Amino acid sequence: MSVLPEASEPSWPIPPAGGWTADDLDRLPNLPPHTELIDGSLVFVSPQTVFHTRAVSFFERQLEAAAPPDLEVIREFTIDIDWQNRPEPDVVVVRGGAIVDPEQTRIPASSVTLAIEVVSPESVSRDRETKPTKYARAGIPYYWRVENDKGRAVVYVFELEPATRVYTPTGIFHERLKTSVPFPVDLDLTAITSRRGAAQEG
Repeated sequence: MSVLPEASEPSWPIPPAGGWTADDLDRLPNLPPHTELIDGSLVFVSPQTVFHTRAVSFFERQLEAAAPPDLEVIREFTIDIDWQNRPEPDVVVVRGGAIVDPEQTRIPASSVTLAIEVVSPESVSRDRETKPTKYARAGIPYYWRVENDKGRAVVYVFELEPATRVYTPTGIFHERLKTSVPFPVDLDLTAITSRRGAAQEG
């Protein structure tokens, strides 16, 4: 007689009444890397694509090289918006005074100058709708959304309209992103394409 294995109990954290809080991300054990808090709910990130990884690394490197001394560039780091929202942009540019302790795990949204999200198939609605709305209400001056168009990066650039706390689109960039805010950059977006793909096209 065969014995069926017992079904294992789900190991997902059970939310308290009212949902999780921003502080819970530091207290809950065994959370997957890059877990975010959106509206009191935990959001687990799916495995990332090569395009996503290359794009995040590209913007981190390029912005670090261009940023003035009073700004810092950090990748995949959570920001405090309010007690129910602690998202993790793919790249942020923050005022240097926000980094006060090498052991800190988050920074206040009020210190963020630019937030960048690289869109994944599972994050489309969050990156196009949910997160930019929250970033704008938190007063983050600039937001860039990076999308994969058949292996090529397309960057949608937004600037905060301070009176309404709503983002206004200021440009769509395909091969070259040149802007003067939040500081001057001139980026070759084709560099995000894989070396092999670029060699085959060349």
